[in-house]
Amino acid sequence: MLKGISPIFPPELLKVLAEMGHGDELVIGDGNFPAASMGKRCVRCDGHGVAALLDAVLQLMPLDDFVDAPVSLMEVVPGSIPDGEPPIWADFRAVVGKHEPQAKIGFVERFAFYERSRNAFATVQTGEGALYACVILKKGVIRQ
Repeated sequence: MLKGISPIFPPELLKVLAEMGHGDELVIGDGNFPAASMGKRCVRCDGHGVAALLDAVLQLMPLDDFVDAPVSLMEVVPGSIPDGEPPIWADFRAVVGKHEPQAKIGFVERFAFYERSRNAFATVQTGEGALYACVILKKGVIRQ
């Protein structure tokens, strides 16, 4: 255990965050996301939800303020969600707003999201059961 760091972080994820540089991307995938087949590094965070992990990550990692939308969500495939927008997105907006109020959230078509995920620095597999609970974060810089 470390002071000031959420206990939901496995040591491997702390290492990944520390190794990431400006512009690198981190994917946090829900339980249905094919994280292990996406890229070079897959960190397991079974038993945790995406919103809780997003909150923990954004306590440590700055978002890129040189891009329009440093947070990206997978666009909903038409007809797959009865109400049009997954309820968990409200939680994501609240978490991002808490840590990075100026950060915009963008949307990426499903297959483009997968392609971008394959090029990410790392992918985190959670146990999240909500649909469309996948997030891509672009790391920024810490200003002195």
